[in-house]
Amino acid sequence: QMKLVESGGGLVQPGGSLRLSCAASGFTLGSFSIGWFRQAPGKEREVVSCISMIDGTTYYADSENGRFTISSDNAKNTMYLQINSLEPELTAVYYCAADSSGVLAMTDDLSWYDYWGQGTQVTVSS
Repeated sequence: QMKLVESGGGLVQPGGSLRLSCAASGFTLGSFSIGWFRQAPGKEREVVSCISMIDGTTYYADSENGRFTISSDNAKNTMYLQINSLEPELTAVYYCAADSSGVLAMTDDLSWYDYWGQGTQVTVSS
């Protein structure tokens, strides 16, 4: 069974950092493109970053001002999203998604991706 599982979310104080993980099982990420999305309360799901597992190319949403870093560990079949300088506005459920075509696209079109994780909650509050 092909599956993505996110972890690493939690409650963090403003200014803090988190590293989210996205572990794949049932398939190898090596030929996929991966996206990280967030969905804040009452808002639509939006892409924050994506990476090609083929050549390592990365894209980030313009609004993120360098707070996000996407990376991968092919040996562990796992993706990561490092988030620094967390602020309450970043409170959201964070999702990873995998696209089997391998074509990298910085898109909010959820149908672009074939597989989705269940999400991990990130809450930024003092």
